[in-house]
Amino acid sequence: MEKMQVKFLSFLIVFGLGFYSHSIIFKESIENNSMIPSNSVPIQGENLKLGAFSISLSVKDLENSKAFYEKLGFELFGGDKSKDYLIMKNENCLIGLFQGMFEGNILTFNPGWDENAQNIDEFHDVREIQKHLKTENLDLTSEADENSSGPASLMLYDPDGNLILIDQHR
Repeated sequence: MEKMQVKFLSFLIVFGLGFYSHSIIFKESIENNSMIPSNSVPIQGENLKLGAFSISLSVKDLENSKAFYEKLGFELFGGDKSKDYLIMKNENCLIGLFQGMFEGNILTFNPGWDENAQNIDEFHDVREIQKHLKTENLDLTSEADENSSGPASLMLYDPDGNLILIDQHR
């Protein structure tokens, strides 16, 4: 399990470096004395603003998978072949191809970003999403530091064992 966590942390670092870095001005939250983005909006009801969606696929042969998805109309969007990952895009659909970084596939959400890795006006900060998920009694396998601000992530599994990564880059 530890080996998978190390690989997954490596994946997070590489994935984050593969995208654009963004900054945002933060303000003090009166409710809990934590820092949240100034355009993070409160969570109301069940409609979470999770941001861009992508799927991260664990592939056996990066070049073969790239060629396959190009035949489906995907184009290279980002990544680094020398670091064993590529990001493919078709309209607003994103697929990350990762060779040897982790087992299984990962559903990924990026609060604060659209499918072009551009900032969106209103979003739910990952720490606010985390608090909401905990009130829904969901078990998180990793958590964001609630006393931090900016980039952070959390992970959980769905009922069928699919890993979900909520990864905020700003």
